[in-house]
Amino acid sequence: MQTLNIFTNSIDKLPEGKADFILAASVTRTCEIEGITQAGIPGMIPLTPTLDAEFISTEKVFSLGELAETPTGVPTPALITRATHNCSAFSTIEIFDLGLVKQPQNSHVHNFDIHPSEAINKGANIDAEMIFNKGRQAGKKYELKGNYLILGESTPAGTTTAAATALALGYDVENDFSSSFLHVPNDIKKKTIDEALSLIDKSMNNFEKLGVVSDNMLLFCAGFILEASRRFHIVLAGGTQMAACLLIADSLREDVLMRVKDENITLATTAWVAKDKNSNIAHILEQLSYKPHAIYTSFSFADSEIPVLHKYDEGEAKEGVGAGAALAYANQNNISNKELLESIELLIYSM
Repeated sequence: MQTLNIFTNSIDKLPEGKADFILAASVTRTCEIEGITQAGIPGMIPLTPTLDAEFISTEKVFSLGELAETPTGVPTPALITRATHNCSAFSTIEIFDLGLVKQPQNSHVHNFDIHPSEAINKGANIDAEMIFNKGRQAGKKYELKGNYLILGESTPAGTTTAAATALALGYDVENDFSSSFLHVPNDIKKKTIDEALSLIDKSMNNFEKLGVVSDNMLLFCAGFILEASRRFHIVLAGGTQMAACLLIADSLREDVLMRVKDENITLATTAWVAKDKNSNIAHILEQLSYKPHAIYTSFSFADSEIPVLHKYDEGEAKEGVGAGAALAYANQNNISNKELLESIELLIYSM
């Protein structure tokens, strides 16, 4: 594992012991804008978080006949997270339903009575303060089973809503957010973000702006980490979307008179995000009022016998469903890259 290059004084590992794994699963109707995301089966992308939740929980999908993959056949990063669990089990795998079109079956689901948010180019129509506060309450009440918590996400089109969110809050992060695409549809993403930002104005407070341009996962998790970081260590499992959760919590610190306990937070992502030439997660994290602990792993699919997995190394998919932290967790628990790769391939062969 390596620290992101701007954080050379950070300890480059996760906490010791077993981790709880929580997947924050959510749908923003932004994902239905044609061409904006490839995180799932065309025409069924809102089902992707449900399928991801089912697969990491059970190794099976029940809400559709097949696992989510990109149009070029790249399978969901849920494979990485489940394979890690098979090699060195998490203390628990649980799902936060933060607005799904269908609740995952045969999974440990926490329901917060949250509905999918609307597409941001027309206005997300979120009660942002309510969602944020639901996250805070969950952060106060969550009962840790292991030694620390890994918090991942599955939110198709979430990098677009994350970028709009950060820009709406005044952060200097244009062009910094990643994408699951190798060839990023920048025109579509920029048009969507510009349309969303046109719906806000300076008279709005932070929560009002977030209610127009954000998504439920970002808001809930920002509230969750604000409270939970005061109780135990949290590893944010993901790339630029999870970085956006930190930006939200930091931006709202004066609104809620509280800030995250940053010494209890690690962001763990993949090398595919950390070294992505089309985004800049390090620059996003530099916007925070503190220096965060951020790490990435050196895992690669170069030795895989399954050609489609090589597309990860070429720049497709990159991150999601907790893959970055799962890879770091495997590393921390002395699971070799070879052993983890074999576990991932075994899952694909058995599907």
